[in-house]
Amino acid sequence: MAVEGRGEIERRLMEMGFVLPAPVPIQLPFPWVRIHGTRVLISGHGPQNADGSIAAPLGKVGSELTVEQGYAAARLTALSILGSLTREIGNLDRVTAWVRVFGMVNVAPGFTNTPAVINGFSDLILELYGSERGAHARSAVGMAELPFSIPVEIEAEVEITR
Repeated sequence: MAVEGRGEIERRLMEMGFVLPAPVPIQLPFPWVRIHGTRVLISGHGPQNADGSIAAPLGKVGSELTVEQGYAAARLTALSILGSLTREIGNLDRVTAWVRVFGMVNVAPGFTNTPAVINGFSDLILELYGSERGAHARSAVGMAELPFSIPVEIEAEVEITR
């Protein structure tokens, strides 16, 4: 159900106090979002501020950042992905299923609680889309380094209506 020209998902985001960030101010030789029929592949995204810049704090979860800070970064990464999706497909209500999520966490040696960090992403997607459309297959792995020292990078695949 659209409210003031916005879809249901965008309305929920607004009610929750979230703002989708501006595009990342980085030019890359590949698209952030690739549509093939009804399949949408989303390149790895990190946490962003509303202006599109990389969100702090930066660093490794388990040494410079807590699990809670990593969880918050994963939520911001969900907003980053939703922003890119909106720019590409126009309306987030077109997403019929979140198919797969691959979460990467910049970890300190010995840190193994990566699922708790990536839950920040999954919890928000499930809250927005519900258990039927929002449920997704998922991996949550630790990495020695991520670009720009971001704590979380996530890529995803969704199915959309034509």
